[in-house]
Amino acid sequence: MEPQLLRLSDPAGRRLLATAATGSGLVFLDGTVANVALPRIGRELRADVAGLQWVVNGYTLALAALILVGGSLGDRLGRKRMFAWGTAGFAAASVLVALAPSIELLVAARILQGVAAALLTPGSLALLQASFHPDDRMKAIGAWTGMLGIATASGPVLGGWLVGIDWRIAFWINVPVAAIVLWLARTAPESRDAEAGGRIDLAGAIVAPIALGGITLALTDWPSRTATAAAVVGMVAAGAFVMVERRVEHPMTPPTLFTNREFTVINLVTLFVYAALAGSMFFLAVFLQISAGWSPLEAGAATVPVSVLMLFLASWFGGYATRNGARPPMVAGCLVLAAGLVLLALAPDRPNYLLHILPGVLLQGLGLSMLVAPLTGTVLAAAPASRSGVASGINNAVSRTAGLLAIAALPLMVGLTGEQYRVPHLVADAYRAATWWCAGWVLVGAVLTVVGLRRPRPRR
Repeated sequence: MEPQLLRLSDPAGRRLLATAATGSGLVFLDGTVANVALPRIGRELRADVAGLQWVVNGYTLALAALILVGGSLGDRLGRKRMFAWGTAGFAAASVLVALAPSIELLVAARILQGVAAALLTPGSLALLQASFHPDDRMKAIGAWTGMLGIATASGPVLGGWLVGIDWRIAFWINVPVAAIVLWLARTAPESRDAEAGGRIDLAGAIVAPIALGGITLALTDWPSRTATAAAVVGMVAAGAFVMVERRVEHPMTPPTLFTNREFTVINLVTLFVYAALAGSMFFLAVFLQISAGWSPLEAGAATVPVSVLMLFLASWFGGYATRNGARPPMVAGCLVLAAGLVLLALAPDRPNYLLHILPGVLLQGLGLSMLVAPLTGTVLAAAPASRSGVASGINNAVSRTAGLLAIAALPLMVGLTGEQYRVPHLVADAYRAATWWCAGWVLVGAVLTVVGLRRPRPRR
């Protein structure tokens, strides 16, 4: 079925944009709330660093491993349908998270949230890519990125306030937001890939979680015997995944997509940038509460300027990239983002917000505003329109996997283990070391962009 092409100036186009942004915002909101809630969860459920890592990584693991399946199902069965199913499932899993009596059951509920998010997330961008006129796609993605700033900005503040009362209430908020998304999605246009086969890559869907789960468990529990065994299983499964995707008739990660240079380069940039973003946000939330002694509300509100800047600037940079190419704003965005992380890494144990945190946060917001919309638009444009669901799923899987591996690896890399996250000066030292690592990863993204993307051809 050929989807109707919408324009941003049309009421139907604006409604679709609101639907996609609110649905994705649901996932972003939950992520920010989870980071702010970690210290309270640790105290109430008596969890160590590994337990807190799995509160984040259990969710991210399921999302990263299955998001390709979600994109593939959307291409075959309907992107709007998968988007709606994922939204409803996310709300149901959020109820289980809010009711969890132990860290083990909480992690299990977070894994179910990740499964639902794997259906919701690729459908959001795929709906925009398949439904909007080519002249409006990059701008719509920029507006989508900016509108996510509303959820991301409200998440730390609202989440921090609710966590200060009871962290469980912070997850109940997902239920009414999901109801709004389902109501908005009623009139969204349906789209699918008419050439997609009916069979799903079950082998890939089984091997991918084993690979990611094994590697993540190894990084989280290293250097135990269990970690060694998990690393072996993860690496073998990763190799098997590559072989499976080359041989099956309908792979969920089509190798042919990676023959496109821009598609491959942008996904590598995504890997480094989103690893830095997830790792730095994880450590910043813990540092501000444990070392600086801030409340959950104060720690959550500290990053609000990032979202505000993206709300107002991301769409403009999306339009700029359409006219002048994605390379200039992406390189500049990486450099500005890295500078912001360097400033944050210089913060003392007891930082002053205006002097030590706000300047770095502002540069983060400006850098992400310049970077995210061109990155996302370019990776989708590099794939055929009929494969937008798969392309969106691959890029989302890369970004989620990057965050998963960063949060699993960084505590090990900076020597923060066991109960050490309760010791303020140890957390401060680990935070600074981790943030320097993150700044370096962003600079790698800048180098890849310069080397790998073609020089822009300005459009008049």
